[in-house]
Amino acid sequence: MGLFDKIFSSDKKENAEKKNETPWIDLNSMQQLDEIEKASEDHTVAILKHSTRCGISRMVLKMFESDYNLDESKPVKLYFLDLISHRDISNEIAERFKVRHESPQLIVLKNREVVHHSSHQAISAEKLADFVA
Repeated sequence: MGLFDKIFSSDKKENAEKKNETPWIDLNSMQQLDEIEKASEDHTVAILKHSTRCGISRMVLKMFESDYNLDESKPVKLYFLDLISHRDISNEIAERFKVRHESPQLIVLKNREVVHHSSHQAISAEKLADFVA
């Protein structure tokens, strides 16, 4: 294992550990967008659009995950979109929810409507908590 393998594999391991603490649901199919809209009738739903090629996006993800502290009694569903792998889904989100594409980006839905969206350093777990009943 080379130096770069050690650096990048430990970073991946750290990200995997953080992801386990934050209840992400992988967003990887167009059909899930219908499910997300329907779920937003009963729960707050958030979509985090993340670019795996962007250092700023990686920093925002780490900060969000380290600050996330909503307990399971709070009705929120968190979707994670790797927009490099699923650019088509990202484009559909922008069109369907009338929110200009940005990366990283947090989109919060309630009752099938976007109630909040933010990008870059404006993304925060604390702000998401404001929308969770």
